[in-house]
Amino acid sequence: MAKIVGGFVMPHEPGIFYMPEDRWTDGQRRVMAAYGDIARRIGELGATAAIVVGADHYVLFGPGCLPSYLIGIGDVSGPYEKFAGIDQGPIPNHVPLAEHIAFHGRANGFDWAVAKVLRVDHSIGLPARVCALSNPSVRGVIPVYLASGVEPVISLSRAYELGGALRRAVEAWAGEERVVVIGSGGISHWVGMPQMGRVNEAFDRQVLECVVRGDAAPLLALRDADVLEQAGNGAFEIRNFLCMMGALPGRTGRLLCYEHGDEWVTGLGFAEVLEPA
Repeated sequence: MAKIVGGFVMPHEPGIFYMPEDRWTDGQRRVMAAYGDIARRIGELGATAAIVVGADHYVLFGPGCLPSYLIGIGDVSGPYEKFAGIDQGPIPNHVPLAEHIAFHGRANGFDWAVAKVLRVDHSIGLPARVCALSNPSVRGVIPVYLASGVEPVISLSRAYELGGALRRAVEAWAGEERVVVIGSGGISHWVGMPQMGRVNEAFDRQVLECVVRGDAAPLLALRDADVLEQAGNGAFEIRNFLCMMGALPGRTGRLLCYEHGDEWVTGLGFAEVLEPA
């Protein structure tokens, strides 16, 4: 039986990867070390597949199609943005497991939208390239997109429930896959708003504390209006964290890194959630 062996949250802020190494600050070095820590942990867990939960940034689907949640079940490539040293070509997908997740969900109350060809953006592409595929044990990255970046957004509760659907589907897979789930997103940030560049560290740390405690209840109790006021429209991406938490319900973990500064426009949080051996 396949099983989920661990989960992670991490940012996908493009500014992290546009900055040349000769201009790295101490904060930038700590951030890059945190990506390395997660990559190493994925290898130590013996992961053979990674589910990366990210957000559309109004560049993949556009106003003609805004799915609440979507899974890539075929060819995957990206990220479509150019980052120094980051490949933009094909990303290996675990197609049989991705198809199984989609059809298992549809048989159990989760009507997945699917993409048979998907060119991902930085939300999926950076975690896939930097953390998952740096390990030869990882044979495939399954991309999952939530409506957490462009309104109308999926509800917080549905994002969490979808994580549970991922877990049940993985556990119903007959293979021996060892799966990690990555929630990819920024925390407080105001995208395209007058407050852009502002960060609410108190909000960010509360979110990360919930992740580390395995306690989704305070996040599920938030109203979108409260999130917008306290942490900006970019913080709607905590749905990606909640989806990961739903896939590892009640599991506790540890904070790996939290940073914010003039280098970036969002709070950057890294944490690991542990599945008991």
